[in-house]
Amino acid sequence: MTVIDVRKDPQALTLTFVAEFEAPVERVWEVWADPRRLERWWGPPTWPATFVEHQFVVGGRSRYYMTGPEGEKAGGWWVITAIDEPHRLEFDDGFAGEDGEPNTAMPTTHAVVTLEAAGSGTRMTTVSTFTSLEDLERLTAMGMEEGMREAMGQIDAVLAG
Repeated sequence: MTVIDVRKDPQALTLTFVAEFEAPVERVWEVWADPRRLERWWGPPTWPATFVEHQFVVGGRSRYYMTGPEGEKAGGWWVITAIDEPHRLEFDDGFAGEDGEPNTAMPTTHAVVTLEAAGSGTRMTTVSTFTSLEDLERLTAMGMEEGMREAMGQIDAVLAG
């Protein structure tokens, strides 16, 4: 079923995605923990991700780039701020320059991912919190909502594989 709800809340400065999967919580957790599985869905289908670093521990860093249809690259980074395996993950998320270092000219968000049993499967709720309304509007104008919807739409295939 994948994404069942998307909510943009300008007052709370959040963008929330709710998705459901026909797999147990522990299997859905692995699509975040395993960088090779993460690569199969993080990023829209036309912008696949390559993780060059994925330290999946509190304080750990992840660095990746997405490759566009014309070969262009867009870098990103995470800093893991909390892990409660297999139910909760928190990380700061931002854009990176060609050197893989954070691009301070671009907005950052704080993401909270929760996984909970839902019937025979798992409900995954991902809440991205922005530092300002301007940042929320800027990233949604850049296609964050559509991109995340498309990216999460690939998780079912990762879980099936």
